[in-house]
Amino acid sequence: MTHTHIPRLIILLIAAVYSGVVFAQTAPELPVKSYILMDAATGQTLADKNANEKLPPASITKLMTSYLVVEALDSGKLTMDTPITVSQNAYKQEGSRMFIEVNKQVRVEDLLQGLIVQSGNDAAMALAEYLGGSAEGFTAMMNRKAAELGMTSTHYTNPTGLPDPQNYTTAHDIATLSRHIINDHPQYYHYYGQKSYTYNKIKQDNRNRLLWRNASIDGLKTGHTKEAGYCLASSEKRGDIRFIAVVLGADKESDRYDASQALFNYGFAQFEEAVVLQAGQKLSAVPVYKGKTNEVNVRPQREVKLLLPLGERSKAVAALDIQNPLIAPISEGQEIGTIRVRIGDKIYATLPAVAAEPVEEAGFFKRMWHSIKLLF
Repeated sequence: MTHTHIPRLIILLIAAVYSGVVFAQTAPELPVKSYILMDAATGQTLADKNANEKLPPASITKLMTSYLVVEALDSGKLTMDTPITVSQNAYKQEGSRMFIEVNKQVRVEDLLQGLIVQSGNDAAMALAEYLGGSAEGFTAMMNRKAAELGMTSTHYTNPTGLPDPQNYTTAHDIATLSRHIINDHPQYYHYYGQKSYTYNKIKQDNRNRLLWRNASIDGLKTGHTKEAGYCLASSEKRGDIRFIAVVLGADKESDRYDASQALFNYGFAQFEEAVVLQAGQKLSAVPVYKGKTNEVNVRPQREVKLLLPLGERSKAVAALDIQNPLIAPISEGQEIGTIRVRIGDKIYATLPAVAAEPVEEAGFFKRMWHSIKLLF
């Protein structure tokens, strides 16, 4: 008869010795419709409220517009000196503007600063028409990129964020996009922290007032319409840790700044960075069939660094879900199972478990004997 082999589950305590009792505070109550606090390095959500609710993003839409422009700069499709002729459609855009003139040529670098710093709808449209061939073509590019980045609850209908019932996103999706802006093209990120920009002798300040309040906050983008309320995606870095905060639907302008700063203060006070698994760390030895040796050590495929609530580090465990049976030959680094790092019922990381060393195939008689053993 054949025997059904069930994956082997091994639970390992992986954290350092508990050093004291510290109680983490609950996330703050904030006067906004939706918010999220995210670790920029890992994408880990540290606090949230209605983070997957679809809401109008207003000018935060321009984060995707700018991402596609920067992507085109990186690929060589654009240069900072590429001249773009301003169309009548771009010139007549309503709302915030950088005041470009119809039929005039404007450099991409000027338009990029007009887009990010001045939140110019005219700049957004000029760039969109150039890259997409039309506003509609560029909007299709925006939606394709959103899907590619895993922004599953986002749909764009224009490059500016002007009101449209079908132009929506979520706090979580905005934070996801912000992570990509910061991590994918870091050489351009400084524009999101630029405090002002002057074009055509007209100086306009960045609308993100947190840039003046807190020197460690360096981006990203504001948004406001009657439909959306006051919105803000921002980022703060202290030491080696960077957080992203997104707040949507505040009733007052000051609330979006106060709520964002409250989220950052909460995150930096209530979480600590910990390496819970090292890349070369041998976690356990597990049985191998038909090999010259009868065991193989298991290690994580990569280092696992997490932000954990204060006082929770000692409670972290790694659950190894190992293929059963493991049959030689096995190469070093071969995936042989899954590791899940959790505290209580919450899973913080999932990654492959791999063989720490190779296991060569045994001789004929041992393989035959193990074949018989595997039948029962």
